Amino acid sequence: MGKPTGFLEYQRETAKVLPPKVRIADFNEFRVPLSREKQKIQGARCMACGVPFCQSGMMIGGMASGCPLHNLVPETNDLVYTGNWKQAYLRLSKTHSFPEFTSRVCPALCEAACTCNLDSEPVATKENERAIIETAFENGWVQPQIPKVRTGKKVAVVGSGPSGLAAAQQLNRRGHSVTVFERSDRIGGLLRYGIPNMKLDKSIVDRRVGLMEKEGVTFVTNTNVGVDVTAKDLLKDFDRVILACGASNPRDIKVPGRDANGIYFAVDFLGRVTKELLDTDFEKVPYDLAKGKDVLVIGGGDTGNDCVGTVIRLGAKSVTQLEMMPKPPVERAANNPWPQWPKVLKTDYGQEEAIAVFGHDPRVYQTTVTEFIKDKKGNVSKAKIVKLKSEKDPKTGRMNMVPVEGSEEVIEAQLVLIAAGFLGSEKYVTDAFQVAVNGRTNVDTENGKYETNVPGVFTAGDMHRGQSLVVWAIREGREAAKAVDESLMGYSNL
Repeated sequence: MGKPTGFLEYQRETAKVLPPKVRIADFNEFRVPLSREKQKIQGARCMACGVPFCQSGMMIGGMASGCPLHNLVPETNDLVYTGNWKQAYLRLSKTHSFPEFTSRVCPALCEAACTCNLDSEPVATKENERAIIETAFENGWVQPQIPKVRTGKKVAVVGSGPSGLAAAQQLNRRGHSVTVFERSDRIGGLLRYGIPNMKLDKSIVDRRVGLMEKEGVTFVTNTNVGVDVTAKDLLKDFDRVILACGASNPRDIKVPGRDANGIYFAVDFLGRVTKELLDTDFEKVPYDLAKGKDVLVIGGGDTGNDCVGTVIRLGAKSVTQLEMMPKPPVERAANNPWPQWPKVLKTDYGQEEAIAVFGHDPRVYQTTVTEFIKDKKGNVSKAKIVKLKSEKDPKTGRMNMVPVEGSEEVIEAQLVLIAAGFLGSEKYVTDAFQVAVNGRTNVDTENGKYETNVPGVFTAGDMHRGQSLVVWAIREGREAAKAVDESLMGYSNL
């Protein structure tokens, strides 16, 4: 373990962050990592528990507890404490494909399940992970892993998000020839165009993609499989196909006035901002999208928060963020004990910035939109909103959120971003491959399996499990790669 009494002697310390009013001046990452010496102290806080829930990745109470990748958390924390950074990197690499991504964007399921959470603060495992991988890159330890022998088998991966990249990395290192198809102009999927640059700098994505190219992975952009390339041709040219297209079918808000100009799905908007920044090498900021506008963000999750942080950087006049559900408690409820995921109030970076700029939290709970109001030019100008309350349906017994009579009001809104989640895979892809889907339109497989009803066609990531976290996508990609490998070779050492 780290230091036997470390959790008693040392307080949790994480990276410093630039003040909100400073960091909103650009789209750069704003976390300032601890020194390596201070990071070692954080490794010392790990207790190397007899039952390390931090790495369990099991479902408790319907939610994940611990790391889905089963990272060997106590071991890497101990290696951080002792300063064995290279060994820490090698140990982390046994279970993880892209620590540089999750150490920036993961909500840290490992920390939520840390035993220190019982009466203190969790070990800073996420920060330790970032320190490990960045130290490895700085010292040249992260080198292309080029297979010495090729199997002669060819695999197509459709989609270059975290699950597609993880599957491609594993299968290529096994010796198969892998081609990744991406419909956008750049590789990365959600990592590229779904997560803002200040949360995940795109040079970090480019760095990993460059390594994978050196390892032998072929990337094909601007190619929409199912449109530009037929499923039939892909199945003819490749021995196996993995569909990793994400849960890219956004949930809409179907109310009067929805056809007004100035209403966007959140990921489309975030992707447009990122693309304009990348296309101009960050020389041109698309202020015209939000400057001087009252912005309404519908949805209280991570994507909604990213929208808040983005429009503030674009000069929004005001930001309101609607959340249908009640405000979570500040501390765990009695029916949400450790090591379950804590269903508590989280104020993320975007909300912190809104509080600093506008003087109040942008979130309005138990509220939804009933109508969008247009101006004479057909642009959205206002929104009608209504309060909600929880009420039991007498027929089904289910609790539903229903409008509170007389609580309607009209607010200003010249830009609306819908961040209400996703409904599953896109129909044109599933139809093209004729794969079965379940009731949520996710690609259907046997429980715990990754091959679809179509022989030779596999699936992974959000397209398989529904909208989820980057860490789950990576796990799915790695497991799908193993399943493909077994189907090709009769066994797998992945």
